[in-house]
Order: sequence, then structure tokens, then C-alpha cells
Amino acid sequence: MHELRSKSRLVLPSPWVQYAAIGEERLRILLYSPDNVVTRNFMPHLWMFLLQTLTPPGHEVLLIDGNARPIDEEAMARFVQEQKIGLVGIGAMTRMVAKAYRMADAVRAAGVPVVMGGPHVTEEPDEALGHGGGPRHADAVALGEADETWPQIVADAARGQLREIYEPRDEFGQERKPTLQSYPSIPWESMDLDQFNIVPKAMAPLLRRVGGGWATFRIIPVESGRGCPYGCEFCTVTGFFGDSIRFRSNESVVDELLRLKARARSEDGQMVVFFIDDNFAINVKRTKSLLRDIIAANAQVHWVAQISANLLRDVEFLDLIAASGGRWIFIGMESIDPANLASVNKGFNKPGEYGAVLQSLADRNIYAITSFIFGMDNDTPGVAERTLRQIRTWPPGLPVFGLLTPLPATPLYKRLEQDGRLTRPKHWQEFLPFAMAHTPLKMSIEEAHDEVKYAWAHSYSPEAIRHAVNSLGHKDVGYRINILVSRLCFRGIYFPQMGPLAWLKVIAQNWQSIFQVIKDGFGGWCNGFKKNRVIPSIADRAAMERLGYACPPPDAEYRSTPGHAAND
Repeated sequence: MHELRSKSRLVLPSPWVQYAAIGEERLRILLYSPDNVVTRNFMPHLWMFLLQTLTPPGHEVLLIDGNARPIDEEAMARFVQEQKIGLVGIGAMTRMVAKAYRMADAVRAAGVPVVMGGPHVTEEPDEALGHGGGPRHADAVALGEADETWPQIVADAARGQLREIYEPRDEFGQERKPTLQSYPSIPWESMDLDQFNIVPKAMAPLLRRVGGGWATFRIIPVESGRGCPYGCEFCTVTGFFGDSIRFRSNESVVDELLRLKARARSEDGQMVVFFIDDNFAINVKRTKSLLRDIIAANAQVHWVAQISANLLRDVEFLDLIAASGGRWIFIGMESIDPANLASVNKGFNKPGEYGAVLQSLADRNIYAITSFIFGMDNDTPGVAERTLRQIRTWPPGLPVFGLLTPLPATPLYKRLEQDGRLTRPKHWQEFLPFAMAHTPLKMSIEEAHDEVKYAWAHSYSPEAIRHAVNSLGHKDVGYRINILVSRLCFRGIYFPQMGPLAWLKVIAQNWQSIFQVIKDGFGGWCNGFKKNRVIPSIADRAAMERLGYACPPPDAEYRSTPGHAAND
């Protein structure tokens, strides 16, 4: 692989912007992200929008997200021919790469060149290019972050001169990362986002007539920084984005939020932002500064972010999260066993602090998504029930469970390979959700599978959902509805519920919980969501007052975000 790179890579001398040159073919480009196999995402991937923005003028870019618009190989081949597509870009993570390869094969068979990128292809370029003896799936690969290389890829494709490998390296051969200080302005206000509207098409006309700000509902990815210094053994982030943190300017992020907020208002809809930074608070001082600027600019929107538990001890930071619109925090807890955490280089997680952190979030009406990994070296049979016993002592949230997975080029993969414990070294080529690819130390593979199934079944059973909703009787009905709907959706990560019939079954199984929240306060909840007149909750007002911000009285119009939680 290193020999191949040295012969055919493109080295960019400096950051630049490429424009379509006179005489170049004007391309119709398709950017495609395959579905994630397990369940349909609620949020599209940022890379498609970013590369669309970075495409040189004169070319047209179309987007297909397989989660929002399912498409098979035959339909894809027909689409690229009918639409006269001249280049297809495909990005995929490891769990999606088998589907990505199949789609790429169909596109290339239709006579259209394919360029592939993303974390998996960066670590396995020979696999995509067919240089390891397998079939060739791509005409070219983009290694690492493609901010700089994408314009050159388009220019080369327009001339019919695609290289095999593109990677951003300086004149000394060192990988170069974009600083993010000149981050492009993604034109959210004019982009076609119809395929990313979560509101069913059949309901949209009715909701527009009724009003209340729910004609559209979208979750939009936004990044404020890249990189992570932690280097957890199982994670690909440090290997792909590096261990040095690069941030966008606060002004750039705030401007993006304001434009998203304006679009939601113009559509009489909802816009939730997911900050996709691997650790949104990796520099707490900087994140506080950003949140203060969001509040000062009245750029609050409901947002979700990933933040490690060790960074959620700061009371002022928690108040800023609440006051700036933070509603969901994803926390990679991974295990309640300190020995397990130490074994994967995540000893900064302190299980004894989990409960207090989650209570502090709940006190501010911030929901927690807590992830756990089974199959670690110190796990034994019964780990699921031991974990659930702890979870039951915490405020209700959304626990998710997975199995330790050796992703290519991670320290975990290398360690397990060296120890001879990999059972499926190329597990991604025949992806099986929730299936081990190595032998655990203290349980069998079958026992690990049973543990993750047990955890999902007992966390998302009708009884567990009803208990979670009933335990929140002191919360406003909007908070309880959010927990209920989220639990019903999240159970689909493990239990298939893709079609209408599956959803009808889920609703029937949980009718008691659904009826209870409607009975307890549907009328009051609706009154809190009058068109663009949404009242901040008591928790929000308390957070803003602690921070010294002026807060509107309970009966005043609150324009920070349509759909803000109703009064407690």
C-alpha cells in the first residue's frame, strides 16, 4: 500500500480553491451515502453537504442518502444513466462499506467513474482499488479529509484524468489537515432538503394548515471542530482526524445556526442541530465561549452533541448547555467496570460519577443518550444485568448497547490480530449487525451476543418504557413525550421496525404509555406550541438567570427555537 501511494498519489502544495477551467466538461455529480444497515438514520451525513459546497462552480451536484431515500444497485445504475451523471462520490464508514462497494460496482458497470472516501477507505485503499487481489470497486480514492482534494478530483474527472489516490500532503510528504478557520459557508437556506424531512409526506399538508411550527422536522449535522487527543483503543477518530484539535471560529458557527434557524421559521418547521464533533467539549473554555456567543446572538436552536462524562462536571457549562438550546447529550460511558475502561484507554471515565452527571443534566431538562459496549476483556456473563441495575438508579434516558468491534487500523484491531483473537479479520465485507468479530477473554461469542440482546430487550420492553415515562410524572408533558417517542424510535436500532406494519405493532405494544401521556396533559402541551410562540421552561429560565442573562417572563414570546419545551 505504501508503494502504491508513493507512485500515484496527488500531493497538494498548499490550500487552494479550484474553479472549473475553460474547456473542461461540466459534470453532473452524484454524492451518495449508503444506508447504515441497522436502521435508518434520522440525520444525514455532513460530508455530502460540505463537498457539494466545495465543488467548483459550473458543475451540478445531486445528493442521495440511502437512509432517507433507499435505493438498490439496479435503481442506482438506472439513475446515473438517466440523469447523465459524470462522476459519483461515495463515502462510507466500515459498517456501511460492503453496501458501498456493491453500489460502486453497479455505477462502474454503468460506465460512470467512482471516487470513494471516508475512514474505512483511508485505511484500506488497496481493498477499494482492487490491488489486494480482490475486485476493484473505485476508480479513485480520497484519503483523509477531502476539503482540499475534492476540487482537484472534480477538475481531473472533468478532464477525464482521474488519479488513483488523492491525499492532502505538503511538499515534505506530511499529511496536512485543514485549519477550519476559513470554513465554507454551506448554503442551507437554498439547499434541497426534502429527502431529509422526518415529517411523513402524507402529514405535511395537514400540519401546514394547522400551524404550530411542525410542517417540517429536520436534524442537520454541523461541526464546530475536528480531532480528538484521547485515542481510545477502539475508535477511528484520532487516526482519521488526528490528535490535534482544530476549531471553526465562533462567528462561523453562530452564522450557520442563524441561517438554519431562519430556514426553519420560513418553512414553519423545526430544525435540530447535531454537533458531530467527536467530543464537543474537548476544550471546555472554548465551548463555553461558543455557547455564550450563541446566546448573545439569539442563535439558540435545539441541539445534540457528543460529550464525555468527565467534561460534564462544570455547573456553569451545564447551565450554558441548557440556555443555548442543548437538549440531548450523547455520552460514551462504555462500561461500568473501571478495569474495562482502562483496557481500552478510556480510564478518564469514572463510573462512580455517572449518576451525578446524569442527574445534573436531568435537572436542566437535558436528555442523555448513554452508550455501552459489551465483549470487553473483563466482561463476564451477566454483564448486561449488572449494567442495567446501575442504569435503573439513574434518571430515565436512552441507553444503547453494542459489541466491541475491531475496526481496521485501530489499536484494538492490531492488538487482537497480534494475539490471534480475530475470528473474522475482514468482518466488514459481510457485515452482520451486533455480531462479534473476535473472541472475548471471559465469555464466549454466543454469550456476548446474548448479553447485548438481553440489554436491548429489557431496556426497550413495553414495561421498561412505561416505567420510564411514569417515573417522570414531575416533568412537563413535552419532556415525557420526548422520552416516549425517542425510546420507541431507538428500539429500532436493535429490533427491526422499518415498515408501517412494524410501527403499528410497536404502537399497539406500548398503547398504555402513549395513552397515559396524552391523558396527563395533551391540551397543556399543545398550548405551549402555538405558532412561533414557545415558552421557555422553568429549567431554562433558571439556567439563564444563573448565567446573568435577561430572560422573558413566562407569558412572553420566546423566539430562540420553535418547539422549545413548554412550561414545567
